[in-house]
Amino acid sequence: MAITSSHLLICRTDNIGDVILTLPIAAFLKQQYPALKISFLCRAYAAPVVKQCRSIDEVVELESFLLDPSAYFAHANVDTIILAQPNKRLAVIAFKARIRNRIGNARHKLYQMLYCNRRVRFKKGNSEHHEAQFNFEFLRPFGFDTIPELPVISALYDFDVPQNPEINQLLQPYRFNLILHTKSNGHGREWPIKHYATLARQLSQYPDTHLWLTGSAAEGQWLAEHAEELLELQNVGNLCGKYTLDQLSSLINAADGLIASGTGPLHISAALGQRTLGLFPPTRPMHPGRWAPLGKRAQALSLPISCAGCKDSKAATCACMENITPESVAEIVLRWRQEALAEKFSSLAISAISD
Repeated sequence: MAITSSHLLICRTDNIGDVILTLPIAAFLKQQYPALKISFLCRAYAAPVVKQCRSIDEVVELESFLLDPSAYFAHANVDTIILAQPNKRLAVIAFKARIRNRIGNARHKLYQMLYCNRRVRFKKGNSEHHEAQFNFEFLRPFGFDTIPELPVISALYDFDVPQNPEINQLLQPYRFNLILHTKSNGHGREWPIKHYATLARQLSQYPDTHLWLTGSAAEGQWLAEHAEELLELQNVGNLCGKYTLDQLSSLINAADGLIASGTGPLHISAALGQRTLGLFPPTRPMHPGRWAPLGKRAQALSLPISCAGCKDSKAATCACMENITPESVAEIVLRWRQEALAEKFSSLAISAISD
């Protein structure tokens, strides 16, 4: 029998990209049950961007929650919990709190069999599904047995990102602003930094185009030590470590495009509807079939055949990434630039007519 719920808690406490790819199930349920309260449990570092998602009524930070879970459940009236990633501690907490519907994937983890009473069973392995599609498996206890196609999932994203006057002023002098998120904090196979430098040099012939490097302070330090050539280019600005996550989403939203490998900001950009290019190796499970950015203007670039180096899952880069040429990326960026300039010209023309 399909469950009914008045307050659902979705738990996803790993990386930002995984969190972003989980949010569409909240939007889908909101469409089906507008009165359903949906809370989202995530790590504090991911909370700012989750708070910008209109489908989420409440964001619960894991670090605070774990101080006294029973206190939270005592007043929250949660009747359904989705463990969107295996987490034994949270499974036990939900069991002890006697949450009526406890949904988890019991395919591999024995404790999910013990502590979850509305079990789903699926294996990612060699499946053709995207990561965002796997999350819809958790909705089977609600009576939804169909996994949506990717364009349907992309259309579910709905964010409210505030404008940041300081960021708008930073970007204002340039007609086309491109964000390069060069590092992945070890979460994705990275495009070589020398290729980013070559791309920046190729784009330097367009004075109205500026490139902005984003990343953590530690990644900024890495760039200072390993990417001196890139940092010295006049059309490149370094913003690493300068913005909080909610400010970063404002920057992404205000810019004209973003390029990255498989990392959180890539998925944020795609979800916001920004022009987004993800650079991936073709090898499972890192391939774009599993991790491509999902959004109205998102795309992925990958070679068709894996290289020998792809077998090393810990490698920062490989020949597959080396062989994605700066020229092929520049071709996409220049199409974006044309499109963005046309949109801005049209907007100015409409504004002039209105005046």
